[in-house]
Amino acid sequence: MLQSNPLLSINRRFSSSVQRFMSKTFAISILQTIRQQGFQAYLVGGCVRDLLLKREPADYDIATNATPAQVMEIFPDTYAVGAQFGVVLVLLPEEQRATEDEQILQKTHAVEVATFRSDLGYSDGRRPDEVRFSQDPHEDVARRDFTINGMLLDPLGGEMTGAVLDFVGGRKDLEAGIIRTIGDAGQRFAEDKLRMLRAVRFAARFEYEIEAETLAAIQRLAREIQVVSRERVRDELTKMLTEGHARRAFLLLDESGLLKEVLPEISAMKGIEQPPEFHPEGDVFVHTLLLLDNLPRPCSPTLAWGALLHDVGKPATFRVAPDRIRFDGHVDVGVKIAEEICDRLRFSSKDAEQVLALVDNHMRFGHVTRMKESTLKKFLRLPGFDEHLALHRADSLASHGNLSTYALLREKLAEIPPENMRPAALVSGDDLIAAGYPPGPEFREILEAVEDAQLEGRLLSREAALEFVEREFPL
Repeated sequence: MLQSNPLLSINRRFSSSVQRFMSKTFAISILQTIRQQGFQAYLVGGCVRDLLLKREPADYDIATNATPAQVMEIFPDTYAVGAQFGVVLVLLPEEQRATEDEQILQKTHAVEVATFRSDLGYSDGRRPDEVRFSQDPHEDVARRDFTINGMLLDPLGGEMTGAVLDFVGGRKDLEAGIIRTIGDAGQRFAEDKLRMLRAVRFAARFEYEIEAETLAAIQRLAREIQVVSRERVRDELTKMLTEGHARRAFLLLDESGLLKEVLPEISAMKGIEQPPEFHPEGDVFVHTLLLLDNLPRPCSPTLAWGALLHDVGKPATFRVAPDRIRFDGHVDVGVKIAEEICDRLRFSSKDAEQVLALVDNHMRFGHVTRMKESTLKKFLRLPGFDEHLALHRADSLASHGNLSTYALLREKLAEIPPENMRPAALVSGDDLIAAGYPPGPEFREILEAVEDAQLEGRLLSREAALEFVEREFPL
């Protein structure tokens, strides 16, 4: 622990705020150094927007008329992440980074320094074919995405937030709550199709409206989102799901025409009626969006995706039975569809496994009061059960509103000691072999039966367990 720096003596749980504070301090020091070398330099983009909104920026970016080569000459510790596009990462000096013992700063600090530029052509719908470095910040701002992200800030300007250079009306749109592209919307989206999803995400996050021409351009070009890499689409959707305004985001995705392009399986939920005695809130789409509104904040990506996809099998299994609307087998169908989505969007194996488990188990909560003790304990010890329980709570609040099962399981989790939830095995495969049982598929059945009896409190010792095996599974 560095006693000379009081920030590093705070509890580890404040590491993120320390990180942001040091990022800002470091960014301003970089900006000062660049100016001392005779170049222009400003804070730019999302950090300016957030500072004007009195929000804590996640990171800080700098725009300058210094070329990448000049930036790398000024700062010895740099990483050229996109020098051909004018982008260099300036790293926090090594002696100021967190050591392994401190563990306060959880990642290497870096500030992105980008050279003023104009972009020439976007044949791949993502990156410019050619860039031309510029001395004019007007040119640099003109090629950016939205007005609220197109402002420059001189933090040394003397005002509370510094001097803002606003060439595109970003401050006015911030005050009005509007997401508007810089210049022609069709051209901005043609340059990078992902900007269509970003427009939706920003509008949802800040509870803004998408300006009419900007929205019309998205609706006109929505099909072109297909050219964007699936990983980039996944990451943008994940941000929508976890930033706290998922319901608003998916309503905008639907209105913009993007939903049926990126997640047609969710769009298919619209108009799928549900039995009103269980779902007075409305159709499957309405229910799912209400559920998203009830997710905890912050919310993990796997929980958010599990919540979005939990009823994805209902459209394919809808039928009107004599007694009521039914969705027979919707869980099994939903798991298969969710697996296809996870594969399509390139989820990691670990994340996909948890998302599919959430879909697969969400209906089991209805059987909790009828579960045997052993079945209940195995249910409670599912990997990531906190997410299963959070999904059940949100699911209940978005339909019948009854949280009795949720409360019961919270009580069970509190009262059952961990050693009773997952006790050490009383017998093993080696014990069965020693007792004369031939190895084979029956081993699993025997060991599961022993564990169930143990979880139910009927077996307390190895001797009792071996007697149980001899009695229940005679040779």
